[in-house]
Amino acid sequence: MRKFLFNASILGVLFGGVSAARQTIKGPRTWRTWLMWAGWAISAVIAVTEVIDADREARAEAEADKDFPFLGRK
Repeated sequence: MRKFLFNASILGVLFGGVSAARQTIKGPRTWRTWLMWAGWAISAVIAVTEVIDADREARAEAEADKDFPFLGRK
């Protein structure tokens, strides 16, 4: 959970969601509002995918270091 909370892209998505919610409450609901929410949803999916991929890569690298300690990666 910590990997999601402290990631800059996730924080950006959260603040973007707050901004989108404020704009939705204040303004009229036009096609621009729906486009803004679609953009936010795409950004959220990309941010979450990035965190998951980074975690998988870190775990794979740690596993490789465990399997081959003589390579000297650090």
